[in-house]
Amino acid sequence: MKKIDIILVASAAALSLVLTGPALAQMTMDHGKMGMDQGKMPMAAAPSMTDGEIRKIDKENGKVTIKHAEIKSLDMPGMTMVFTAKEKSLLDKIQTGDKVKFAVINEGGKMVVTDIQTVK
Repeated sequence: MKKIDIILVASAAALSLVLTGPALAQMTMDHGKMGMDQGKMPMAAAPSMTDGEIRKIDKENGKVTIKHAEIKSLDMPGMTMVFTAKEKSLLDKIQTGDKVKFAVINEGGKMVVTDIQTVK
């Protein structure tokens, strides 16, 4: 009977890996119980700073148009596009034509600038 328990647990673990992908690859077995090793779980990628140039600022609507380099964290090629500022006050420290570094996240399909800094 012990062999059947081991086979069932191993089969369940293998099926979980196939169905849910690499996030479960860090499974541990402890006396026939399965659990996640929290220290080895994948972390969400923090947005990195991307180079850009300010093309237009719409402080009233909290929008900024930026010609930007590739945004690696979002797998987005370089282009010119309109972003929403997380906080309108971010737009107070930039001017059209400024070279900047900025961080952007995807919030429900909307590209949101969370940080922006001018580059000298």
